[in-house]
Amino acid sequence: MLKKLANTVRGLSADMVEKANSGHPGMPIGCADIGALLFGEVMNIDGSKADWPNRDRFVLSAGHGSAFLYSFLHLSGFDISKDDLKEFRQLHSKTPGHPEYGETAGVETTTGPLGQGFANAVGMAVSEKILAENFNTKKHNLVDHYTYTILGDGCMMEGITSEAASLAGHLALEKLIAIYDDNNISIAGQTDLTFTESPAARFKAFGWHVIEDVDGHDIDQVREAIKEAKAEKDKPSLIMAKTHIAFGAPTKQDTSASHGAPLGEDEIKGLKEKFKLPLDKKFYIPDNVKKFTRKRASKMQDLRLEWEKQFEQWAAENPELKREWDQAQKLKLPLELKKELTALDIKTPIATRKAAGAALKKAAEMIPYLVGGSADLAPSTKTYLDDYGEIQKDNYKGRNFRFGVREHAMGAIVNGISLHGGLRPFAATFLVFSDYMRPAIRLAALMKQPVIYVFTHDSVFVGEDGPTHQPVEHVEALRIIPGLKVLRPADAEEAKEAWVEALETKDQPTALILTRQNLPQIDKINGLKEFHKGGYFVNDAEGADIIIFASGSEVSLAVESSKELAEKGIKAAVMSVPERSKLEAYLSQHKLADVDLKVALEAGVGNGWYRVVGSEGLVISLDRFGLSGKGQEVGEELGFKAEKVSEKILNKLK
Repeated sequence: MLKKLANTVRGLSADMVEKANSGHPGMPIGCADIGALLFGEVMNIDGSKADWPNRDRFVLSAGHGSAFLYSFLHLSGFDISKDDLKEFRQLHSKTPGHPEYGETAGVETTTGPLGQGFANAVGMAVSEKILAENFNTKKHNLVDHYTYTILGDGCMMEGITSEAASLAGHLALEKLIAIYDDNNISIAGQTDLTFTESPAARFKAFGWHVIEDVDGHDIDQVREAIKEAKAEKDKPSLIMAKTHIAFGAPTKQDTSASHGAPLGEDEIKGLKEKFKLPLDKKFYIPDNVKKFTRKRASKMQDLRLEWEKQFEQWAAENPELKREWDQAQKLKLPLELKKELTALDIKTPIATRKAAGAALKKAAEMIPYLVGGSADLAPSTKTYLDDYGEIQKDNYKGRNFRFGVREHAMGAIVNGISLHGGLRPFAATFLVFSDYMRPAIRLAALMKQPVIYVFTHDSVFVGEDGPTHQPVEHVEALRIIPGLKVLRPADAEEAKEAWVEALETKDQPTALILTRQNLPQIDKINGLKEFHKGGYFVNDAEGADIIIFASGSEVSLAVESSKELAEKGIKAAVMSVPERSKLEAYLSQHKLADVDLKVALEAGVGNGWYRVVGSEGLVISLDRFGLSGKGQEVGEELGFKAEKVSEKILNKLK
């Protein structure tokens, strides 16, 4: 029956791509036997309750093969109809070109950018270990599931896979099972054009249990490999499954022509003849396959209902753990969180990274499901939670991750942690290295995951490390990612408020942009009452001649510049702008008083500020890289000094 299930999926996948006249048929057809075993026998999943907490997770890292996933989800009883399969790759369908989290029941994460899904799977496997350690008791094994992922040659080539695999081996994630669709084909042709290494040797070096020479079309061999992987208690497992892309296609098997284009009617006819599928029926599902998958779905529903009974018993016997479970699953925040964080006594002047670090530590005391770490920069990013242990292979009760110098993997792993549920992750590094994380940040925004990024050392004021480490374009680059909340606080008070807002934001990721250098406390005419608008006046705006908009470290500079201008008879209102996109939205609804000039001041690329000050406004920013030297001296050399700022404004007013 598993072979019949596999062949049914081959026919469905070929028909889906053909009808859409778009897609990737080779992988679904080539991996159908592996999928049949996973979905038809191995994985504990329940299509009637896709969010069952103790389900096995399946991640299709080779997301271009989405027809594979949709076919198996349909047959496994998830909310995907045959009509949905027929709408493959069509506008607003449940079956988009690549799997999209939140659009399709059973899709655990958005995949397509190769290697991202694999790294997400590492995060999911980490979450399982942490939650099992925190919530399982001697009597109840409440959290006990596996994470499976299928990755292809492209995933293997991407650097993120090596980063994530290295950390997974270090953490000994024995419930992570990766299956390598080793078919020797990529878009451009045979993989040996560029890829002649030994992935098996690489993963062994990473500390993985590697199972080699598995025929991916022999279900018995794959079953034995999975059994061996489950028996491994100290390492994650990689199953090297040799497959043929477009297995069974008369002339396109083992060719790159089958990777990313429809097979064509003649080729599909030959494929269906080989696997004894009716030639005159499209989207065909045999009755015996329907019966088999329905029986399997019923069995999985019973398994899930039995778990729910155990959960009720566990909850009754462990009310405090149940309270913590509910808090974590729903990301509930303590009612007194804002009060406690904003009441922290922080002496100034102080770098916002340090002020934010104090707020984070207080938040961690109050939110037990808050976990995170940095890319080997905890002493600099101030994100180490001193009162809690480290997450290591022998300690999953810790709350500090040591991600190592692996920003790309870190970004995708925290996405996986967030997607798994039950934990709220943060990740920290220098702002200049957000470039290494950008693909994962973009996917977090696309999936609306509430990951928190702590980016410190935020401008040319970094100083002596020079232009390689001085972010110039990075804040602007982050702001243009749709759905990413970017907060750049101006002092310790704003840093505390920014952490509150980040934690209260549960439908999108947040980037906190923080300074290395000390900043003074800014006198605010009305405190932080209007912080939530994205921008607020820190001084008296009544009768102002000009408005200076600034963020982060440049707010105090704007205040200094306003004093310089006052001596010249110009009244400047200063607006702190911790979140420019929100301010833009606010200004589209509320018009500020007319002034002679609107000025934006920021030590970085300033293109987007014209949306605030208008085409007639003045933007004082940077259009070049920085310099090596003391931070204050570098900033002043590049024009960020009160006298120079006021001079530019006066010249514009002439």
